[in-house]
Amino acid sequence: MSNVSINRVNISGNLTRDPELRSTGGGTQVLSFGVAVNDRRRNQQTGEWEDVPNFVDCVVFGARAEPLSRYLSKGSKVAIEGKLRYSSWESKEGQRRSKLEVVVDEVEFLSSRNQAAAPQQAAPAPQYNAPQPQPAPYAAAPQSAAPTQYPAQPGYSAPAPAAPPVSTPPAADVYDEDIPF
Repeated sequence: MSNVSINRVNISGNLTRDPELRSTGGGTQVLSFGVAVNDRRRNQQTGEWEDVPNFVDCVVFGARAEPLSRYLSKGSKVAIEGKLRYSSWESKEGQRRSKLEVVVDEVEFLSSRNQAAAPQQAAPAPQYNAPQPQPAPYAAAPQSAAPTQYPAQPGYSAPAPAAPPVSTPPAADVYDEDIPF
């Protein structure tokens, strides 16, 4: 029998609270947050299927912790990939405590910042000097000022807005060194 073990976790859900950013004594950034993940179960009394939430503690270490803290907020829908870590300790009262949490390797944002609950102080999105689109040589079709509203349906979200028109390539004086990523 092989002695191989795999410790990988993939979850998607909504943040249950605003993330908490702190530093260790050695200066390592640590970002902690919770994610609610629904589980479908049949109610034994009614026979109906119900969503039952599971609350998962997540932690991010290192250089990614601080930038992520600016973009995550309570209600944000995310997909998380990472590994499980078990911790145990003795409380101040002398009781044995333990917890299982996800050490996050990857975060995918599944909702825009506008769809999540608005944070108390929204951090500006990262910006770089992108070339300005040139006006099209033809008249564009008129667009309505207000976006189309769709009725809310469980499990479905409104379609993404149409992508902006493709602009001409940047001028030859824009170099790779000018791009911040």
